[in-house]
Amino acid sequence: MANHKSAMKRIRSNEKRRVLNKYQHKTTRNAIKALREMSKRKDAEKLAPSVFKMIDKLAKKNIIHNNKAANLKSGLQVFVSGL
Repeated sequence: MANHKSAMKRIRSNEKRRVLNKYQHKTTRNAIKALREMSKRKDAEKLAPSVFKMIDKLAKKNIIHNNKAANLKSGLQVFVSGL
C-alpha cells in the first residue's frame, strides 16, 4: 500500500484512466469488427471515417502504438476498397 498522499492519489487516478482506456479500446475494437462484417460498400464507406477517427484518438493517447493504428487503418481501407 502507498505511504504518501500523492502516491494514493496517483493510484486512484491511474484506476480511473485504466477504466476509461479499457472502455475506449473495447468500443473501438467493436467498431472495427462491425466494419469488417459489412457486406455493402456504401455502408462501409459511411462507417469507415468514424472508425478511423476512433483509431487515431487511441493512438494519440498512447493507448495503442502509432504503427498499430496505421496498420489497422490500412487494412480496413483495403477491406472497404475491395467490397
